[in-house]
Amino acid sequence: MLKSASNLFDLTDKVVIITGGAGLIGRKHAEAVVEYGGTAILLDINDDEGYKAAEEISDEYGRRCAYFHCNITDIAEVKKINAELVKEYKRIDVLINNAAVDHKVGKKEKEKSFSRFENFSLEAWNKEINVGLTGAFLCSQVFGSQMAVKKSGNIINISSDLGIISPNQKLYRRRDLPEDLQPVKPVTYSVIKHGIIGLTKYIATYWAEKGIRANSLCPGGVYTDQPEDFVVKISELIPMSRMANISEYKGAIIFLASDASSYMNGASLVIDGGRTIL
Repeated sequence: MLKSASNLFDLTDKVVIITGGAGLIGRKHAEAVVEYGGTAILLDINDDEGYKAAEEISDEYGRRCAYFHCNITDIAEVKKINAELVKEYKRIDVLINNAAVDHKVGKKEKEKSFSRFENFSLEAWNKEINVGLTGAFLCSQVFGSQMAVKKSGNIINISSDLGIISPNQKLYRRRDLPEDLQPVKPVTYSVIKHGIIGLTKYIATYWAEKGIRANSLCPGGVYTDQPEDFVVKISELIPMSRMANISEYKGAIIFLASDASSYMNGASLVIDGGRTIL
């Protein structure tokens, strides 16, 4: 039976796991969940920021937000956390695969050389693929299997506008550097975000009969005090002429996590100010 329109976005009593929950964007996802009545479970390896975020969100919104240390690239740890959560909360309703390694372009000289495709190391490739793609696979496999037992669940994979288009490396160029030191967006970021969309489509069909749906969110760049010249250049590529504000994806998370998107499965929700339509 369908809910009335006024209740479609209600997340009351839903248990929502957020990987990379100690990070800035993961925290915003958690705020959205608890504000609409859900219980947010933050998973991360940054214990200081994780416990701090969970405590501050719980205090601010008066609802449960908990933190658990979990290396999502270690299936044993993921299985252990799954068992703990099922024991404590009895079920898992939503998984938000948010964890990723995102290098900030142009911070240090050695990073500029490291990030270039010619120099990008296999070690860095493996590490970043492991967190951003393998971690999403393992969490989907473990937590999704638990959802399948209950025949109900919702997986939200965080992709990017760079999961749809290629990075525009001209955004990062600097006039004072030779070509071999020009900063670039590393190859791994776009590859991972494209892969996340593929994983989403696979899960959406694989577990559809088990009452599980999967969708991806493709956000554009978020303004977090980036250099002014970069902000100007990227804003020129966006029809709305600006980057996203830090809280501007909360509505999308609530929509995807709630019954408001109950007939949405295997889709990519693109919210990028119009950048990818050009």
